[in-house]
Amino acid sequence: MFTRSPDASIGGFVDFTASPVYFLGMAAVPNPAKTQLLTGYYAALLGRFGPQQWWPGRTRLEVILGAILTQNTAWHNATLALRKLRQAGLLSWRGLRAAGLDTLEACVRPAGFYRQKARTIRNFVDWLEREHGGSLSRLFSLPAEELRRRLLELRGVGPETADAILLYAAERPLFVADAYTRRVLSRHGVIAADSGYHETQEFLHTHLPREAAFFNEFHALLVEVGKKHCTPHSPSCPGCPLEEFLA
Repeated sequence: MFTRSPDASIGGFVDFTASPVYFLGMAAVPNPAKTQLLTGYYAALLGRFGPQQWWPGRTRLEVILGAILTQNTAWHNATLALRKLRQAGLLSWRGLRAAGLDTLEACVRPAGFYRQKARTIRNFVDWLEREHGGSLSRLFSLPAEELRRRLLELRGVGPETADAILLYAAERPLFVADAYTRRVLSRHGVIAADSGYHETQEFLHTHLPREAAFFNEFHALLVEVGKKHCTPHSPSCPGCPLEEFLA
């Protein structure tokens, strides 16, 4: 597992008065009731599922590749593609730089949209080499806003992928407001049913502390409850750790 440095907040208690409200490009005033509700969700999920130790990757490179490969598919399919990349010796920068596009396509085929994802991986590797000397440390030293902007300029990298890279590989406090997050929060009436990615992320950045480790854990827990209980078509509310919060 690729894990970040230890953080006391992951044990279950977070001092929400110690961290400023944070999100890119805007200022906001948090609603204390919303913050209390979200912390209640976090405590209930952590109590049931325990620390998730995300992202499931051995290195920052694997985290980045996983963020690309999991686009529009289940994580299981992304892991199959990562396994094939590992077997082919391509989970290294040297291996990826030397790999042909056909080889990449063959390896990432289990993740679906394999031509698009292989091209995105190739674009990222070439761009990192060209613009940042092949150094993730140099790339990740950029301010968060600049780093996010540059990632979004890459073809095949959207907001969710960029934020997954920022949070899980660069350890920057950007909440990944993916479909799991939006589904759980909207069903509980915390956000509107039609809330989009940016709107949901803005809401979470307003009401949660600026802590990458906390964003990491909370997002992973929301994914877990989304898989086990809050499924897209047949939610199973009885026994869900968030059942007590239903109106």
